Amino acid sequence: MQDEILYNTQVIGFLEEIWGDGFLSPGGPDEVARVITGIDIADKFVLDIGSGSGACAVLLVCEHDAARVIGVDVENPVCEAANRRAKLAGVEDRVEILKINPGPFPFDASTFDIVFSKDSIIHIPDKAEMARQAFRVLKPGGQFAASDWLISHEGPPSLQMADYIKEEGLDFAMASPATYRQAMQDAGFVEVELVNRNPWYAKVAAQELAWLTGPDRNDLSERHGTDYIDHQIEIWTKLVGVLESGEHCPHHIRARKPA
Repeated sequence: MQDEILYNTQVIGFLEEIWGDGFLSPGGPDEVARVITGIDIADKFVLDIGSGSGACAVLLVCEHDAARVIGVDVENPVCEAANRRAKLAGVEDRVEILKINPGPFPFDASTFDIVFSKDSIIHIPDKAEMARQAFRVLKPGGQFAASDWLISHEGPPSLQMADYIKEEGLDFAMASPATYRQAMQDAGFVEVELVNRNPWYAKVAAQELAWLTGPDRNDLSERHGTDYIDHQIEIWTKLVGVLESGEHCPHHIRARKPA
């Protein structure tokens, strides 16, 4: 991880304007529901890896009836925003957001019923260690449900993809579906399932780019700064390109720890 704050208040504010209050990645509540398809969250104790500004943690309690959610992230601005969001929603007794250091999860073995993450594992370079940690903190029979941004192949990215990742500047550590599957299986998970979401986000990202470059561009520039919006348009243009090529392939990842 870089020492600088990647998700500062400006980044948080801009991403929430695109993706919805409290969301730092696309799809909002509907995408959260799709990630946990087939998994009963009600009355469960949930770990939210990379909880960002807190929308998912609050949503899992308020709309999916989780008993309790602990969210973890590595930067103060998002953790502070998430705890404010939980308090405003009146669920601060059931949602707790912790700032942690990168590395092993600071929880005992067999603590959680569900390990959840929405588009945050991209910031964890060692997918195998992430899978081992998720397996460790899950109770026997517990379930893993995540979405993340993947690269479609093993080996180095194409020049087009490398250019996009550099433009994002968000410390991305993208891995292939094969890498994720192997990491989960090696950790001990069973029923490992990966679902390619590229067709969905390719369409959505094109719509986002059209919004950024459309009639609202001047208002966006006034709120966020012209240079900032111009840079975001450069990012989204490159994002759409690697989504259209299929090299950028967001996935849902689900698995179970044996009982």
